[in-house]
Amino acid sequence: MSDPHPARAASKEDKRTFLQKLAEFIHPGPDSRAELIETLADAEDNQIINAESRVMLEGVIRMADMTAGDVMVAAPRMDLLDINAPLAALLPMVIEAAHSRFPVYEGERENIIGILMAKDLLKLQDAPQQSVRALLRPAVFVPESKGLNDLLRDFRGNRNHLAIVIDEFGRVAGLITIEDVLEQIVGEIEDEFDIAEDEGDIFGLTDHTYRVSGNTAIERLNEALGVNLVASDSETAFDTIGGLITHEMGHVPRRGERHALSGLEFVVLHTKAGAVRWFKVTQMRGADSIA
Repeated sequence: MSDPHPARAASKEDKRTFLQKLAEFIHPGPDSRAELIETLADAEDNQIINAESRVMLEGVIRMADMTAGDVMVAAPRMDLLDINAPLAALLPMVIEAAHSRFPVYEGERENIIGILMAKDLLKLQDAPQQSVRALLRPAVFVPESKGLNDLLRDFRGNRNHLAIVIDEFGRVAGLITIEDVLEQIVGEIEDEFDIAEDEGDIFGLTDHTYRVSGNTAIERLNEALGVNLVASDSETAFDTIGGLITHEMGHVPRRGERHALSGLEFVVLHTKAGAVRWFKVTQMRGADSIA
């Protein structure tokens, strides 16, 4: 025999006590984002959730009010590639910036014609006759006013994890990546290698080696260690240690990899987002001095 009350049977039993129901009636749940955030703080105080969970949940709540224009990389700071530049000129720029995707322009920087995946440049080794233009992927354009929730859904729904942000006049205002959006939830991931910018970028260690930031200027390291670091290809110039060593190795270094140059040995200590964050640097004095 069929159940004469299917809806009632499907409903879940309310297991709240009378006192719980009374308390909820007297103190109803939050009815605004501000109150919800306060509730999360209370939940942390009561050890219902931990601090990391509270920060992430607050990020999700606040992200609902944020737009692409709030977190984008502004146009003057964008690393762009010129479609008409020779490959020999593009490669050092790709290595130096160490991004996985690059907007490509033709003529004026405002004229974005596509996105180049750094890994796609490897295809030119097997087919040097192929042009960079053939490797371009379609660029995605979004307005500054696009909400981050909607943008995250778009990023998850396709493989275009970079979008060009345009202003109300249709001009390029900046770019935004899926990482920029996710960092609004999880925050900047810090580790033992992260330091404040004013704390320096070259540290002497007790074993007479140095910990050197990948963003350290080559001139600064030359002066500090009394060396003359230059690229083996004298026609190629780099500003930072990370860009120089990456160029010399011919690929983005992985943790633990080593490279010797101008009497120094560089050991990769830490990488992040496709770039070397820290090296351990040893001044070589024969084979016995190598760390």
